[in-house]
Amino acid sequence: MNFLDKLVIPLSPEHIALLHYIAILVFFLFVPFISMVLGGTVLSLFYRRKGLKESNHYFLHFAKDAIEIVTINTSMGIVLGILTLITSILIFVQMFHTANLVTVSFLTGAVVLVTIGLILIYTYRYSFSFSELFNSIKEYHSGDEEVAEELIRFREKSIRLSSTSGRFGLLFLAAGIWLFVSGLTIAAFPGEWGKQGFFSILFSWDVIFKMISFILAACAFTGGVILFMFFYWDGGRKNIDESYKEFVSRKAIYLTAIGTVILPVFLWINTVYIPNGAMSYSVFAYIVIALLLLFLGCHYLYVMYKSKTVKYSGHIFLVVLLTIMALVIKDQLVIGNATRKQSEILSANFEQVMQKLTSSGAAPKISGEEIYKNICSACHSFDHKVVGPPYKQTLPKYHDDVDKLVKFILNPTQNNPGYPPMPNPGLRPDQARAVATYILKEVKKYE
Repeated sequence: MNFLDKLVIPLSPEHIALLHYIAILVFFLFVPFISMVLGGTVLSLFYRRKGLKESNHYFLHFAKDAIEIVTINTSMGIVLGILTLITSILIFVQMFHTANLVTVSFLTGAVVLVTIGLILIYTYRYSFSFSELFNSIKEYHSGDEEVAEELIRFREKSIRLSSTSGRFGLLFLAAGIWLFVSGLTIAAFPGEWGKQGFFSILFSWDVIFKMISFILAACAFTGGVILFMFFYWDGGRKNIDESYKEFVSRKAIYLTAIGTVILPVFLWINTVYIPNGAMSYSVFAYIVIALLLLFLGCHYLYVMYKSKTVKYSGHIFLVVLLTIMALVIKDQLVIGNATRKQSEILSANFEQVMQKLTSSGAAPKISGEEIYKNICSACHSFDHKVVGPPYKQTLPKYHDDVDKLVKFILNPTQNNPGYPPMPNPGLRPDQARAVATYILKEVKKYE
């Protein structure tokens, strides 16, 4: 990853903190989307296979609806599934520069595998429509035997393409997610950096438990999304058979329940695996928030199951989404706490770079004369009115007090109602001091 190191700039503590916040925002987009694509693909492939085997129209219809809901559209797949992951690589390249860490390598591999997986899954989605079309005309009889054989051949090819692209898409996507989870997990264990090999990281217990947690969250969120899109979004789907609605609600509630009921167990296990020095009150608070949200989700699911209602579909979706967001923040806080020493190294490097720039004279000299000519002379002159009053009229009141004039330049106020108020020139304090020193010196030539 040497070519990525060339993109690294010296980081101040403020920049490091900003990168952590940006990472949280990026994962707010990536994790929910990729988790529902994972869960929805599994669900669709399962019911498609079952529907073809049993010739069950409900199963096939549900398989098609599930994959269409979770994939949204191709643009969203590129933005939420690929660009966000690439952005995370750029973030971690900055944060772990100079560290002997494989997180960036894992994330780069994840980008490749997730991209291939999404391409195949979207192929599965669109080929599903062709399969459904050929299924609808499979009983078609033509007087031309060649046409009939061609229809049968296209139908079989469409079914094979749909099945193959779906299975391989799921395989690549799951492998990419595993690399993603592994990369983030090892980032929280600085004591293990450079000591573990590729496979020892992939199959370590902390990564395995994290991956199981991700799958459970995917189950919960996929079910929540299906409930939301079928029964809440835009007033719910219209003109759908009531028995099919009942079928969808039952399957989606069951899927969501699997995730929300079991996930707290693995959340507790993952908490046990948090390394020493990475736990904090903030991390603990977000774990508690996630648990409370999961408990609330279980309550809504129980009410929906017992009363056979779907009116809490929007609540379920929101609760699971907030749970995932709480877990994303928790994981980033863990990484931030665990890598304090790395952040201190980067901050020290930043200070060294700044000191070298200052001591070597590399920092450009600020010219008060240039600032006056480029900015101030548009409204001011030393001896005559332009837009504002001449300096020889206004500067004597400062009595050569540079600090007083700098204060006015940085925050100008209207002192003379005969002139328009002076706009803030947007100068830095050092620039304001340079121009103030210059004009106080130059104005004496006009006395």
